[in-house]
Amino acid sequence: MTNVTIYHNPNCGTSRNTLAMILASGEEPEVIEYLDAGWTPELLRSLSTLIAAPLRELIRQKGTPAAELGLLEEGVSDDTIIDAMVEHPILVNRPIVVTSLGAALCRPSEIVLRLLANPPHSFVKEDGSLALLKKGR
Repeated sequence: MTNVTIYHNPNCGTSRNTLAMILASGEEPEVIEYLDAGWTPELLRSLSTLIAAPLRELIRQKGTPAAELGLLEEGVSDDTIIDAMVEHPILVNRPIVVTSLGAALCRPSEIVLRLLANPPHSFVKEDGSLALLKKGR
């Protein structure tokens, strides 16, 4: 069994599907509802490093004040992005999953399958579509 942490928004279908796939694998994840828990600068930097993605790639644009805050403009510093994410937790794209096998922003939700020790070979998502485990993870 791997240790699994999901930074989750229960109002997001992708996040709900990702959590359901984790549970279907037999894992009991630590579920962090980040809209309530919030973020720290240290955690955001750590997740960016674990995912191997710049902080800019963790910005959620849809349904957030990202554009109004100027975060989508060229040259915005990581410190500015982090400050905005701490103040407005909704700015962080979701779900982010961390396991002993790796970490990823799980959009689409099927990405989580490669982070699980015993992933389900297939999974029916909320919308009725099928998520499949790809060979070679």
